[in-house]
Amino acid sequence: MITYVERASASDRDPGHVWAVSDGRAGNARQAGALAHWLSPRAEELQLTPRAPWRWASPHQLPGARLAFGHEFAARLSTPPALVIGCGRQAALATRLAGARGARTVQILDPRMPPRHWDLVVVPEHDMLRGENVLVARGSLHPVDDAWLARARAAYPQFGALPGPRIAVLLGGDSRHGRFDVAAFAALADRLDACVARDGGSLLLTGSRRTSPAVRAALRARYAGRAACVWAEARDGENPYAGILAWADRIVCSADSVNMLSEACATRAPVFVFAPGPLDGAPQQFVDSMIADRRVRRFEGALPAFDVVPLRETARVAAEVRARLGD
Repeated sequence: MITYVERASASDRDPGHVWAVSDGRAGNARQAGALAHWLSPRAEELQLTPRAPWRWASPHQLPGARLAFGHEFAARLSTPPALVIGCGRQAALATRLAGARGARTVQILDPRMPPRHWDLVVVPEHDMLRGENVLVARGSLHPVDDAWLARARAAYPQFGALPGPRIAVLLGGDSRHGRFDVAAFAALADRLDACVARDGGSLLLTGSRRTSPAVRAALRARYAGRAACVWAEARDGENPYAGILAWADRIVCSADSVNMLSEACATRAPVFVFAPGPLDGAPQQFVDSMIADRRVRRFEGALPAFDVVPLRETARVAAEVRARLGD
């Protein structure tokens, strides 16, 4: 099954047409879409739902794989675009199928197969995959740059009137790499309240898709009516995440999400990371590298200003894709 997120106005035969394919998971869709839109104004985002048994075997091509995503996608493969970008293991099968029909292919994240099956593979630095056609990125890909931030400020002008420093607080959640539970939130909130009591400023807090119901409830109970902005879940309306990032003078981010921390580091605000306990795997490696580069500091009770250089890997990776594959 295909879900169309953004349809291009050009035909599939347009050499500037690009597909960004994913399984619809927010992180995967955001990475594929960000790179596709950076490379072409005629990018089209497709969320693909593979059928069994291909869902289990992806990206390996079992017999009949052409129909893994249904008849509609199979029909569209007869005239694929010039470039197909995928992110995630399910999308890796779709990019392989498109490549077999003549499209150039870029696969984001380790597909768990030799990278020779794609024209290019993009992996984060903490991933061990390397090869002649493997591009290595710091953190994850995303759309955050100066133009994106300017649009977000224009969309949320009310945040610009708040007393400074405006402190953005980005909350993640439990993962296989570590926990972010109610106790962790309470510890973080105690430090935030102490900072505001001492230095003044405004708190703008937002949860994420992985934030647990218990942490959402704790966020609402502690800060509803007190903080300048609280977004816990969809019933609070549209998530003002973009505006919060764009207007932030400081950013405090839980340590569990490489995607969220990558976007925070793409702003021009100092970033502070909060980890209630040990992490393992990719998030800890990325946190350590950002601290070593002095782009991030640990949040230990103070939020001092410091000079930063925005981390914006999408533009660099897009330039490398153009250099390798042509325009």
